[in-house]
Amino acid sequence: MKARRVNPRNFFAELKRRNVYKVAVAYAVAGWALAQGIAQVFPLFDVPNWALRLIVLTIVIGFPIALVIAWAFELTPEGLKRTEDVDRSGERVPKKHAWIYVVVIGAAISLALFFLGRYSAGSKTAPRQSKAATASSISDKSIAVLPFENLSEDKANAYFAEGIQEEILTRLAKIADLKVISRTSTQHYKSAPENLSEIAKQLGVANILEGSVQKAADQVRVNVQLIQAASDSHLWADTFDRKLTDIFGVESEVAKAIADALQAKLTGREQQALAVKPTNNSEAYDAYLRGLALEARTTSSPDDSERVVGFYERAVQLDPAFAVAWARLSRANAQVYFGGLDRTTARRDAAERALKSAQRLQPNSPETLLAQAYYQYWVLRDYELAKATFGRVRELLPGSSDVPAALALIARRQGHWDQSVAYWEQTLTLDPRNIQWLSLAAETYAMLRQFPAALKTYDRVLDIVPNGLDTVASEAKIYQAQGNLEQAGKLLGGINAQTPSFNAFLTKTNQLFLERHCDEAIRLIHTRLTESRDLPDVERLADQMFLALAQQCVGDITGARATAQQLLPALDTLSKKDTNNAIFAVVLSLIHAVLGEKDASIKEAERAITLLPSGKDAVDGPGYEENLASVEAMVGDKNRAIPRLQRLLEIPYTNCLTPALLRLDPKWDPLRSDPSFQKLCEEKKP
Repeated sequence: MKARRVNPRNFFAELKRRNVYKVAVAYAVAGWALAQGIAQVFPLFDVPNWALRLIVLTIVIGFPIALVIAWAFELTPEGLKRTEDVDRSGERVPKKHAWIYVVVIGAAISLALFFLGRYSAGSKTAPRQSKAATASSISDKSIAVLPFENLSEDKANAYFAEGIQEEILTRLAKIADLKVISRTSTQHYKSAPENLSEIAKQLGVANILEGSVQKAADQVRVNVQLIQAASDSHLWADTFDRKLTDIFGVESEVAKAIADALQAKLTGREQQALAVKPTNNSEAYDAYLRGLALEARTTSSPDDSERVVGFYERAVQLDPAFAVAWARLSRANAQVYFGGLDRTTARRDAAERALKSAQRLQPNSPETLLAQAYYQYWVLRDYELAKATFGRVRELLPGSSDVPAALALIARRQGHWDQSVAYWEQTLTLDPRNIQWLSLAAETYAMLRQFPAALKTYDRVLDIVPNGLDTVASEAKIYQAQGNLEQAGKLLGGINAQTPSFNAFLTKTNQLFLERHCDEAIRLIHTRLTESRDLPDVERLADQMFLALAQQCVGDITGARATAQQLLPALDTLSKKDTNNAIFAVVLSLIHAVLGEKDASIKEAERAITLLPSGKDAVDGPGYEENLASVEAMVGDKNRAIPRLQRLLEIPYTNCLTPALLRLDPKWDPLRSDPSFQKLCEEKKP
């Protein structure tokens, strides 16, 4: 049998007869009118966006359903009937244009709702726009907590004021209805500044909390006042007099009062979180606050990291049920492990034990989950697991910039550079003057060789902390990478052997290498080693390694090998104690290369790559590959070094290689006669 062909004319005529066209047009107009109406009216009543999206989705899904019903059924005086069952013999001819009224009425309603929404929105936002520089995006429920003034006669009690401020911030960050700026964005302001409105603009907030703490013997007075910055009016103020043994509830009372004053809605879970007392042991709490204050400092040393661990250990010894202190102890140990200061099994186990103690006491608290996420990131290097845990923390600490910052750091470790940049933008929106996040964001741009963006971001740091040594050194590194040694030299002019910043000192040393002033580098390093008696062991070892390289640079092979030989026993001991430390393997590879021990140097350089390959860590891993290339150049294996350098020029990583650095750095001198290397030194056109 031949299949019947459908006549298009008959089909479209049937659509018209069954009123499908009219239903389609009427439904589209009515649906559009309804969507316009709710889009304008819902925001006036603070209806959440998901409700609006759900209604619009329902309208879209209903469209094909309405067409099917129009085809299959018809509305008659007797009710809804199937179209085939309708008796049309006696029906009156309908008015051909009656359905158009539906369209016109729907359009009129939608236009009215549109202008109503525009008028209402305009009347609602007009006052905000009239305020000087209060960006329309600044929420009335946004707040920054300025540093609390220490009014104690004993100035050593400053840590107590800092700790109280941090604890109040921690509680405020748990309130989803508030936007809270972190302490690192506010700590560079005075305790009671005169230009509150300007500070509020810089931080992007409407309200400022000022406070002071006075501690004498076992008595503590905490004075706080909440100020609306634009009008300089006091929204709320109170004074809390407590015995030291009863200080624990003050932070919660302050946070609750601020939420009430700003009319922030608190969920039941948030109310419970604010009411929790961390400990009832005043001595344990004192040790905890000391660790908190020291950890929050913008500049720290390896010794400070150990002191932080010590304070938290003291806190949990005095109160083994102090869950938050256990969580902080785990994070502190994990950070020491991740930073390369101590990658021993003992340090790893210490971080794990503290985490398990926190999980046993408060498994679902944001502090415990943060410790768990950092353990997964810093110790296990299980990035996917860490990302999932940070996602849980984000729900509990919506106002904290820690989570998007951590996700930015993880994304770049995985080589997801665009994601990392996007997370940094989110982080800096929440925390615009946090110099730690600004510095790390700038560092990310530098790794991507986006040097103008990196310099611009570092300049934001210098606006907050003028002449910060680490920031100045980081900008100098960028100019070195671009081959602009003159500008780098100007920035590093004040760096000398007594400079406390190890990063700045190393950058100055590298500048001397790039300028071919290796004899001056020898004098600088020697002065630091002899005059700085309190150098941490790790810094002293690094300085001795660079001394050997500088001696080799000036052609003093005998002196370089004597320095290297003197350093070798201590390095071997450290490496055997901490077998997973890739940094020790790097230093060993360079020392063996100075000693002319080719096989041993290559073996240690390759071991460093095995410990932290680029596939596992896109930030630091390629740096170990660059070290292998430099060792290969030193021992005369240029056929392996040059292809490696070609790859490294094409990928982002920390302190990344550039053609300018290849041209300037003496360590690549053994490769200079090779045409392939000379080609790598040529700058590519943008």
